[in-house]
Amino acid sequence: MNIRRFNDKGLAAFRNYLDEVKSDPTLSVPTNLLEDDECTEIISSKVELSARLLPTRMEAGTFLLEIVEKIGLTTPEKDVGFWSWMALVFFESLCPVDRAGKRKMGDKSRCILELRHDRFYRHLLLGPFLIVRAHKDNPDRAVVLLSNPPSTPGDISEQFSSRLEQITNKGLVELLSRLYFDPIHKTIRRGAAGKGGGSVRRLSMLINQLDLTYYLYGMTGEALAQLLPKEFDKFRKAAD
Repeated sequence: MNIRRFNDKGLAAFRNYLDEVKSDPTLSVPTNLLEDDECTEIISSKVELSARLLPTRMEAGTFLLEIVEKIGLTTPEKDVGFWSWMALVFFESLCPVDRAGKRKMGDKSRCILELRHDRFYRHLLLGPFLIVRAHKDNPDRAVVLLSNPPSTPGDISEQFSSRLEQITNKGLVELLSRLYFDPIHKTIRRGAAGKGGGSVRRLSMLINQLDLTYYLYGMTGEALAQLLPKEFDKFRKAAD
């Protein structure tokens, strides 16, 4: 199908569905909206798009970056209609059905883009797109932020994605992957989540403090690691 964006009528219809499906998880996904000329407008007829499952945020971000570049969107991060329409295209990946037949739903901002500075990163497709775009030279640097399924961004992403200056900081993202991602088992290391010593939340607090004294954007992951206190030693040793 042609790539489109929702207009106001389409956004209203999608919002209505997201409200109703919370109380009635058996509701069918309104895929009819995707090519409804009254609810959408065509962005590009040169690139054909078909729905498929996106197993990881890495795959989602990489695929979406290719699409955005092909259709030539100049400021994609501000295109509410485009990302909301894309969320419906890939709805099965964003809000999958569990074993009980219920959809894993959350706040509507996960599917309908909100441009508020404290909300935009919650969109389940725009989030990984922004990360992959920021690390286009080496997406694997950001594997710790992108290894989860699109429907579950994870605690690490939640802690850092709200601040663009952090998720675009190559050294910081390199440090995150080095400390908290197990490249052998392809999983997040045990103890990364939560509030304990050396956890992601502790690192987030520390980075905010260090940012007052150091120019973090100009530091490598190795240099940042040298600034960490002993509570992070267990993760540093696991990474060596």
